Amino acid sequence: MNLEKYIKNEIKSLNLKFLSEETRNFIPEISGNFIEDKKLFSNFWNKVKLEKLSLKKEKKITKINIKEINTFCNITKKIFLNKYSALIYREITNDLKTFIRVEELCSKASTVVDNLLPSFEDLEKENKLFLKDKEGLEIQQGIFLSALLKNEVEGLHLCKSMLLPTKMAKDRIEDFEKNGKVYFDGASIESFEDYDLVTLKNSEFLNAEDNRTLLPLEAAIDIAIYSKKNNICVLRGDKVTHPKYKNKNIFGAGINLTHLYEGKIPFLWYITRDMGAVNKVLRGHSDINFDLEDSLFPHKNKIWFAGLETFAIGGGCQYLLVMDHIIADINSYMTLPARKEGIIPGAANLRLWRFIGNRAARQAIQHGLKIQSNSTNGKNICDELIDINDMDKVIDQRVKEFKNSGVVGAASNKRALILGEESINQFREYMSIYCHDQAYCHFSKDLINNLEKYWHKAHKRN
Repeated sequence: MNLEKYIKNEIKSLNLKFLSEETRNFIPEISGNFIEDKKLFSNFWNKVKLEKLSLKKEKKITKINIKEINTFCNITKKIFLNKYSALIYREITNDLKTFIRVEELCSKASTVVDNLLPSFEDLEKENKLFLKDKEGLEIQQGIFLSALLKNEVEGLHLCKSMLLPTKMAKDRIEDFEKNGKVYFDGASIESFEDYDLVTLKNSEFLNAEDNRTLLPLEAAIDIAIYSKKNNICVLRGDKVTHPKYKNKNIFGAGINLTHLYEGKIPFLWYITRDMGAVNKVLRGHSDINFDLEDSLFPHKNKIWFAGLETFAIGGGCQYLLVMDHIIADINSYMTLPARKEGIIPGAANLRLWRFIGNRAARQAIQHGLKIQSNSTNGKNICDELIDINDMDKVIDQRVKEFKNSGVVGAASNKRALILGEESINQFREYMSIYCHDQAYCHFSKDLINNLEKYWHKAHKRN
């Protein structure tokens, strides 16, 4: 089926009777002239938007009608981006000479093509709403990033741009070198004799990750990679205040479901996290001279340990899959509760099967399999099991052992293993699919229902 026929069939299934006949019967077509096409498509998107706003103001359409109008508009954006995403990216990045993150990239897209992505004002309004009340405008960001990442050259440029140190980290590196510690609101980094310790701090929410912890945790990871003092880094979760786990260290409770339900976690949170902090633990910092081969100018990487205490749920488990050595509390466990949450668990779909096999990975992701650290599957993820009270002592011992056997060799072996397991090009291809599908998952009715069913009722009981 050709693209034109496919688009017509897709649009035919939508209820667009609320739009003017002129609008619903007009589908802009690609001519191949970017200047003319961006004007044509931009005017069309603006016309649809104005009609939708008028209908909303007059209360003539329902949420379902709004969703179908947005779907109509998004289909035409896919047509446009299928042709021009690489060109748009090159214009924003000055033909790949400028390196910008996904957040800035999305904010600048409409400076190249009007109405391509939601405006700052539109997003400000959306951000004040609970997730169930949002219109889903951020799906356009997912469509844009997905189309961009499909292009190998431009997609790899973005992947490597996201592996550069953040401004938040650069602003505090001097403090760290001087004082040996930096505390952010949501994470910290502290230097010890043989390693640098990064700690996730969100004790009120069992060390769940949210918009508050996102950039601080990445900045702490950046500083750990950037620092010249130690070649080994350790990631742990802070002690928490919840009565059930009071004063216990918890590695991570995944995405903050309270904030997700309340609409406080934007779609780009997922992309920033997985292309930034998590991918940096795996690959390190990239070199910005993209004209040179990575083999001659490799990423600046470190060896990463994890201290798995109590549990690693969702995003916590995702971090374990990029670690070099995991020391786990013998009674700890891991889960990837994607079925209950209704979202894709980061890059776990790309990575988990390498540890525990395809069937067990499907059971974990699709059916909520709980992986005890002392089970067969758990032992395929964790390197050693210990009493939780011995965590500090064992980390110190293992780090010394790594240092004595040669950290340079360990880093080189890590680089070779990553190439065989998951090249950055494979990661780019995965993220192209992830950006698209996660956008729709984030605003799906299933996610709202699952939050209501599995989380909100339990939360109210507590």
